Amino acid sequence: MRIDFLTLFPEMCETVMSESIIGRAQKKGAVEIYCHQIRDFAFDKHKRVDDSPFGGGMGMLLKAEPIALCIDDLINELGEKPHLIYMSPQGKTLTQQKVKELADYPNLALLCGHYEGIDERIIDKYVDEEVSIGDYVLTGGELPALVLADSVCRMIDGVLSDAECFEEESHFNYLLEYPQYTRPYDWRGMKVPDELLTGHHENVKKWRRKQSLFRTLKKRPDMLENAELTDEDKTFLKEIIEDAKNSEILK
Repeated sequence: MRIDFLTLFPEMCETVMSESIIGRAQKKGAVEIYCHQIRDFAFDKHKRVDDSPFGGGMGMLLKAEPIALCIDDLINELGEKPHLIYMSPQGKTLTQQKVKELADYPNLALLCGHYEGIDERIIDKYVDEEVSIGDYVLTGGELPALVLADSVCRMIDGVLSDAECFEEESHFNYLLEYPQYTRPYDWRGMKVPDELLTGHHENVKKWRRKQSLFRTLKKRPDMLENAELTDEDKTFLKEIIEDAKNSEILK
């Protein structure tokens, strides 16, 4: 997969994406990351890319032409238009299911806004979808773009050691992940659950499944509406709910 950042701060994006797991994935060719400076496509000697909005108001907007030229240059380089995402607080919230969908594209281009945003005509002409990482506003689109890129990259073959690394994580199948422990067995009087010490893989698997269901019911019951539940899962959840009526188990 190839991901292109269209940004005023390419060094920021390059620095983050060159570290840790994603950095190693780039070195072995599992993913390609490129950053494009929008200012390189500005006209005047000051490389100005912003202007005041028509109708007045606070702040500045990124102008259409430098962004358009940057996108056109990328299209010419690739030979086709990539799937272009504008990171925006007005977009649909990023979820693990959206991440799985985006991971199927061979090339994503992430447009990072700044100031009060970008000229609406860029969205109308080029943008395939707007994506938000939450219901809040940041100073620029770089951090959201990095979050999206990281979450997508780790789904690509060769980035993580095994698909199991993400298939059992929170949100992958609309369930939260089960609790995990490491040595020592007894830490400050808190002991690892005995079920994990038996060495019986099927029992461990069953315990983890129940813990995952319990956590989801307790913390994010809304997710269970989309989860694929077996009859055994449903029975277990029903038992938890019945027990909760006479206790504080879900509080």
